[in-house]
Order: sequence, then structure tokens, then C-alpha cells
Amino acid sequence: MSTVAVHAEATSDAPPERLFAVLTDWPRHAEWMPFTRAEGGHEAGAELAAWTGLGPVGFVDTMVITDWRPGSRVAVRHTGRVVRGEAWFEVVPYGGGSRVVWAERVDLPLGPLGRAGWLAAGPIVRAFMGLGLRRLGRLAGSVGGVR
Repeated sequence: MSTVAVHAEATSDAPPERLFAVLTDWPRHAEWMPFTRAEGGHEAGAELAAWTGLGPVGFVDTMVITDWRPGSRVAVRHTGRVVRGEAWFEVVPYGGGSRVVWAERVDLPLGPLGRAGWLAAGPIVRAFMGLGLRRLGRLAGSVGGVR
């Protein structure tokens, strides 16, 4: 099994606490992350489930929160059949707003075939992560960005 790492980051006019609140409002995940909706808890040990796909074609990504620091950091362990590994989001002050970093360390299935697939999928994954974080930053910075 091979492990790959991918990350993206973005900035926002929103203060870190607001950005983190929108980030971890799991039902709102679909508002900023393309093709994904999520639900789950808000503390270490809580479970999350995210559906990634288009219409009926996709998969459920199950996770367990391994680190929860309100306003600044959430980390998860992917526990599903499709996605295995670890991920974290960190939100820090940046200028008058904040910067958010999203990092993933994913265990690729299928040996050499999985590594070959990552050559094509990796840049697409990174692009969607960046797009999602930019959308998150705008959403958190907008009026009414937090419920």
C-alpha cells in the first residue's frame, strides 16, 4: 500500500473563529465543497460521514475526529472502505482575517494501479480542495456566513 500527501490552503477576510464555525458546520459542507455533503459530531471521538459523488454515483467517506480544537483545528482518521488515512484542517489568524490549511495523507489501494491512478487523480483532488477552501473563505466572510 502506498501513502500520498496532498494539501491546499486559502485566505479569508473572516476571523478564524468564524471560518472554523462554517468549516465545521457539517450540513453546510455542500455549500463550499463540490460534490460532497457531510454530517457528524463536534468533538474528539465523534464520527463523521461524507457523501462524495454526483447523483447516485459516489461513496461514503466515514471518519472519526481525532483532534478538536475549537476555532483552530480539526483532524480526522478516514475509516471507510474507499478512503483510508488521515486529514486535518487548521485555521490561523492572517492579516485582518484568517488562513485555512487542509492536508490529507491517504493510503492508496490497489498497489501499482492505485499509484498510477493517483498520477491522474492527484492534481484533480488538489484543485478541488483549493476550490473548496476558496469558496469556504468567501462563505465565511459573507454576511450571514455563520448560522
